[in-house]
Amino acid sequence: MCWQCDHPGATQADYLAHMRALINSQGWAVQGVQRDGVHPPWAYTVGLTPTGLPELVVTGLSQVRAAPLLNGVASRLLLWQYLLPGDQLELPAGPTIEVVRVAEPAAHLLTAVDLYGTRIRALQLVHADYRGRWPWESGYRGGNGGQPVLGIRTTPPATAA
Repeated sequence: MCWQCDHPGATQADYLAHMRALINSQGWAVQGVQRDGVHPPWAYTVGLTPTGLPELVVTGLSQVRAAPLLNGVASRLLLWQYLLPGDQLELPAGPTIEVVRVAEPAAHLLTAVDLYGTRIRALQLVHADYRGRWPWESGYRGGNGGQPVLGIRTTPPATAA
């Protein structure tokens, strides 16, 4: 169940205070967005912006699968201090991902916008399907609703994994 569902009398300000507390204690939080009749589920980080880093987004995965992926890459990003569009990473115990710059982060990351304003930056972690195919490739199987890509793909470097 979502926090807002568990706190029916709470306001948006209460929710943002809850998110700030999570960010202050953990460094960032993961905001999940449930599947609706048309759109697949997706999730994103909130809290990387104050460190000068872009927020991270993943689409087409349940919250249960998205949160560990986002948390793992966010913790690495804080150590690396960079992740570039076009980078491909093979994650331990996870899918192969390719980084895509989100074209309009403020249109998608509403909680981050509420906390940091519309000038946020974001990178999408696009994941390959179980056969190693990408959403832009023929034969991609992304499940019910697919995996919307929120930006324009940058050709990965020749050395990408």
